[in-house]
Amino acid sequence: MDAGLRSAFTGSARAAQMMIPKRRGLIVNISFRAAQKYVGNAIYGIAKATTDKMSADMAHELRAHNVGVVSLYPGLVRTESVLAAAEGGWLDLSNSESPEFIGRVIAALADDPDLMSRTGGVHIAAALAAEYGLTDIDGKQPRPLTLSEL
Repeated sequence: MDAGLRSAFTGSARAAQMMIPKRRGLIVNISFRAAQKYVGNAIYGIAKATTDKMSADMAHELRAHNVGVVSLYPGLVRTESVLAAAEGGWLDLSNSESPEFIGRVIAALADDPDLMSRTGGVHIAAALAAEYGLTDIDGKQPRPLTLSEL
C-alpha cells in the first residue's frame, strides 16, 4: 500500500500542483488487472483497484484545468526480475513488453489531441499501442490480454 498506492497519490498530487497553473498535463498511474480480477493476493488487488478509483476521481477534479489522468495496465514487462524468472523457464516472454514500450505509449498519450476524452479511464498499454500504431523496440506489437487470459 505504501510503495504503490501512497507513492502514486503523492506523486499525482505534486504533479497536479505543477500542471494546474500551466493548464495542461497528463498523469499516468500504473495499475494492473488485479484491480478487476484476483491475482496473487487481496492487498495487491485492493491497491490496484484503489489506484484506478483515485485516477478516475482525480480526472474528474482536474478536467477543468485540462489535466488528464489515466490508469495504465501494462502487460508482462521485461524487467530484470521478469527476465531472471524467464531464464528459469517460469515465464513465456513471447507477448512481453519492454519498459521502453510503456514509455512510447505514455508519450503517445501525452501527444494525443483527444487526450481529455480518455481521462478518467483505465487503458491497456498494448491496446493503446495498437490504436496509435506503435511497436516495441524489437518491432513487435504485443497483443492486449483479456482478463480471462491472466
